Amino acid sequence: MTVTVITLLKRREGMSPQDFRAYYESNHSKIGEAVLSGYATRYVRRFLTPMDGVDQPFDYDVVMEIDFPDEATRDACFTALRNPETLAMIVEDEEKLFDRSRVRTFSVTQSASKMPPVPLAQPE
Repeated sequence: MTVTVITLLKRREGMSPQDFRAYYESNHSKIGEAVLSGYATRYVRRFLTPMDGVDQPFDYDVVMEIDFPDEATRDACFTALRNPETLAMIVEDEEKLFDRSRVRTFSVTQSASKMPPVPLAQPE
């Protein structure tokens, strides 16, 4: 049974969305790949763009998703991430990128709707 963890992340003040994404993908994601290797089965970053084009201060900039094969592997990973050297490396890089006071991490449960292949009749 796959276990998914999502984290909502906000870029640090003064950093443009373009610089945020460039740094995340060229630097911070490499740290993620290294520390999650052997634990995670999927590591995805979903960068958010407001559909109204307005960047609100309360918005987040990315949804990070990590899949683990089971809860035991997830728990072992998060225990390993608390290793002082590993944690120091992660925090040092996060401070270049994120507003760390805004980081929110969640365990995910999922429900899915089966979508009909043809649109249902629209109300008149």
